Amino acid sequence: MYLIVFDCDGTLADSQDNIMIGFTAAYRSVDLPLPSRDEILETVGLTLHVAFEKLLGRKDPELIDRMVKGYQQVVWEMRSKGRDYDPLYEGAIEALRELADREDVLLGIATGKHSRGMKHLISLHELEGVFTTMQTADVAPSKPNPGMIFQAMSETGVDLENTIMIGDTTFDMQMARNAGVKSVGVTWGYHSAEDVKSAGATYVINHFKELIPVLSEHFKWNKEIA
Repeated sequence: MYLIVFDCDGTLADSQDNIMIGFTAAYRSVDLPLPSRDEILETVGLTLHVAFEKLLGRKDPELIDRMVKGYQQVVWEMRSKGRDYDPLYEGAIEALRELADREDVLLGIATGKHSRGMKHLISLHELEGVFTTMQTADVAPSKPNPGMIFQAMSETGVDLENTIMIGDTTFDMQMARNAGVKSVGVTWGYHSAEDVKSAGATYVINHFKELIPVLSEHFKWNKEIA
């Protein structure tokens, strides 16, 4: 069996508008100036606590807890009113469906999202049953700690050699490297192609249509669906 682990924000879904709304609410809740959009998007992929610590440049657990609550409150309110929508990138659905149809492939998620948010996105895009394992901020350590990948492999019984990570940030590539697995960096997300390459991406692709050919070459698959 092969395990293909996907990041979510910036890889499968373009979540930046909702992310910015959440961060804006978080900073307002503690009366602090909002960092730039680029600075905020550079932290996408980290769990919220780690992202706020990085942006603040210091550890302040009480303050960060308040910011996380401010973020989550506005996002959950938007979700309850049906106002949040994270569109999937072009080609994502088709690639996921083709991979899920293979009998020798298991799909996983490794994301800085909370499990509630990830389950909502899966429901929104009718992806129930596509992912065998789901590693989120509330069940695993933040990237680039390799814990998400190790837990995904443990849950599926797939070894390092047959596991690969797909992501858009340096955190994804570093996590894969720390876990000892290969990685595919995508260029349509929130970190630059140069940064993803420098972080150790095994492969770099510019469109979802390139993903399955890269995986086929890496795993030496036949072209036919197994």
